Amino acid sequence: MKPNPDGIIIGAGIVGLCLALELHKAGFRVKVYEAAEQIKELGVGLSLLPHSVKYLFTHGLEQALDNNAIRTKELRFYCKQGKLIWTEPRGLDAGYKVPQYSIHRGRLQQLLLQKVLETLGPDAVITNRKLLNFDQHGSSVTGNFVSETGEPSSATADFLIGADGINSAVRQQLYPDEGDPQFAGLMLWRGATYSDSFLSGRSMIMAGHNSQKIVVYPLTPPDRHGKQLINWVAEYRVPKDTLRTDDWRGKGQLSEFADRFRQWDFPWLQTNQLFHDAQDIFKFPMIDREPVERWSFDRVTLAGDAAHAMYPNGSNGASQGIIDAVTLARQLQGNDDVIKALTAYQSERLSPTAKITLDNRRAGPERVLQMVEDQCSGECPDEHHCVPYADLDAVSMAYKKLAGFDKQTVNK
Repeated sequence: MKPNPDGIIIGAGIVGLCLALELHKAGFRVKVYEAAEQIKELGVGLSLLPHSVKYLFTHGLEQALDNNAIRTKELRFYCKQGKLIWTEPRGLDAGYKVPQYSIHRGRLQQLLLQKVLETLGPDAVITNRKLLNFDQHGSSVTGNFVSETGEPSSATADFLIGADGINSAVRQQLYPDEGDPQFAGLMLWRGATYSDSFLSGRSMIMAGHNSQKIVVYPLTPPDRHGKQLINWVAEYRVPKDTLRTDDWRGKGQLSEFADRFRQWDFPWLQTNQLFHDAQDIFKFPMIDREPVERWSFDRVTLAGDAAHAMYPNGSNGASQGIIDAVTLARQLQGNDDVIKALTAYQSERLSPTAKITLDNRRAGPERVLQMVEDQCSGECPDEHHCVPYADLDAVSMAYKKLAGFDKQTVNK
């Protein structure tokens, strides 16, 4: 019997580690190469939607997620004055067979890293290997690396997957003239603060409109004092020529944004206290990349943000990357020809993710905030009734179907 081909994965982020787990489960031998010398618990919060969670559960991660994350109960939309626009249940509370989670990005990465090392072995992830370039040789592909001290190395396999993020070195070689990511004209300040629980203790809230809003949700279960690690995002529109960095770990300052949100404290959430009590504040631009016509080039392909970097509207980026990993493993397992398998993966995933990317540029499901901002006469009392509930629900359902996490699809 012909052995399954070997693979190289570039990047030990969430998508790269999920690729390692999925490909190993499908019978492939893979190694993950990471530029950083040490994989640290960095970043802030993210959402894992049910259509990706069900695949994480197949790797025995349910208990680890429950111990380190929150099962999201509901998503609530508010205007900038704190009046409720509408609310929708999420995860198990919405009738899905699997939960939706909110979790610290760095913590999720560490959980996946631990699972990869336990499952594939301690040498499955090789750090301090920055990809310089790759060469294809007909029946194989070689990745050429350099360490932080300048030591060169290389690795050869049957296929190579670029899962190395929005500034992917693999994509740069495939599209050398692409240029910088596209800037939406919105700057985001993000942090995580230990604070009192709010609303249900498992609620995600979004308040404001397309030019200025906050997003807040808890990341950990309450401790014995009722405190939770709460993720927050403060976002507002800036001139498009604003000096920026494409590094999402850039440091931000309270003075850069806090005054604009001074009036955004609500009876059930002290927004400004969250800002002030954060240990670290990260600043990054809302950026994405233009969808391309092709990811797979013979024995090389892209996944996650390297393939389809998108705005965070819809809280969908990580989940789409996990779906990439599942799809790629399935196509490789079902096809003896690596090149055909990578092409089939591209055919299945490129169009749907391009549509999501473009829809996110229109604010995705969060456009309901702007609908109220545009249409409310100011006469709504404690809760908005200026936009029919059916219209709001239609926006939400259309996005779920577009992104593949409507309940009927997930519960099949």
